[in-house]
Amino acid sequence: MPAIVCIDSAKPPHYVETKIPMRFSRFADRYRQLTGTVQLMDDLGAARAATGPVYMLGGGNPAHIPEAEALFQSTLRELINDSVTFGRMVGEYDNPQGNNDFLNVLAALLRDRFGWPVTSANIAITNGSQSSFGLLFNALAGQFDDGTFRRILLPITPEYVGYSDVGLAEQNIFEGHRPDIERLPERQFKYRVNFDDLHIDDSYGAVCVSRPTNPTGNVITDGELKLLSERCQQAGIPLIIDGAYGVPFPGMIFTDATPLWDEHIILCLSLSKLGLPGLRTGIVIAQPELIELIRNANAINSLAPGRLGPELVTPLLRDGRLLRLCDDVIRPYYRDKVQHALAVIDSTMADLPVRVHRPEGALFLWLWFEGMPISSSELYQRLVKRGVYIIPGHHFYPGCEQDDWRHRHECIRVNYAAKDEAVEQGLAIIAEEVRRSFDT
Repeated sequence: MPAIVCIDSAKPPHYVETKIPMRFSRFADRYRQLTGTVQLMDDLGAARAATGPVYMLGGGNPAHIPEAEALFQSTLRELINDSVTFGRMVGEYDNPQGNNDFLNVLAALLRDRFGWPVTSANIAITNGSQSSFGLLFNALAGQFDDGTFRRILLPITPEYVGYSDVGLAEQNIFEGHRPDIERLPERQFKYRVNFDDLHIDDSYGAVCVSRPTNPTGNVITDGELKLLSERCQQAGIPLIIDGAYGVPFPGMIFTDATPLWDEHIILCLSLSKLGLPGLRTGIVIAQPELIELIRNANAINSLAPGRLGPELVTPLLRDGRLLRLCDDVIRPYYRDKVQHALAVIDSTMADLPVRVHRPEGALFLWLWFEGMPISSSELYQRLVKRGVYIIPGHHFYPGCEQDDWRHRHECIRVNYAAKDEAVEQGLAIIAEEVRRSFDT
């Protein structure tokens, strides 16, 4: 097709704009559609640009906690005032595996606190957890040289929306499983792994579970995690634990949960939920063979991971201030926030058939409107018109897209980290719209 040449009389006479039809590869197809992750991030931008009242209960932004931000600000000021450190931080590439001081300090903390036999050779830094999962999932699943196609097994869904979009293979690389549902008092419920229907063998590339779980706030029990670990070890495949909201930081866990790591376990951490999502710092703890792969991928894809996050956090890890912040400030802050949100739900939705997944961690509430006449996607559209942003539940079922389970379309995720007034107003509007759906 010949090129189309457009001359705009409003532009200088010598200006010629050439429009060439854009042709995309199959690789580009995954970036040309609206996914749950794209919707989530687009909503954050739309909310900031809105002119009317907005109640942002849908994104993954953590709260702005004054004590935490004051600590980060003062530490950053110290780094800036040190001309040598500042010059190195902004003017030099880091090691492709990540900042050496950070790796050594974190390894020492994990040995001392949990007794894990790790060194800096077991840790790598990435440019955020999404980057970590993109590399891990595609390295462990997809097409193999022996002709097999291996998937990532998600033993309990719903799971993190960001998993769905990172697979590079033309086929779906996820297999999700329905949970058992335990109904609890006070209109709560809890998802549990259905081990009776769960088969784990080496036909899978890996098993992955988040703890605490985004979107539900579920913390799978020590017993469930131990059994998953044992089955993975027997099958000779890795167990990926997404600990973005867990221990040692940010420690958003409100129930008993023993951390776990072993040679067959890949533990993923993040600095985002400490209150530092803009720094895009992901952490992977795994066998040295996998760490070398991440190091090489960092060098190829981005030359090196960013330095600001590790430089900022290293002194806070070294002297214990970061863990004290998690224990004394961050965890109590979110525990109070979730209790406030639950009280609002009790007062605004007393007449509705709603159940809330027992909030055991993270910064989300997972609301189940059993028998709701409209889908969570339609509820989302109605709420956006009123300035309320949530995430509809069907996005959180990677590998379950063909499952006709109605439950998938009766749930929504609500971020309760916003200011109390926004949470109160947003939940009240959600109650009104759900009530209207039942009344029509």
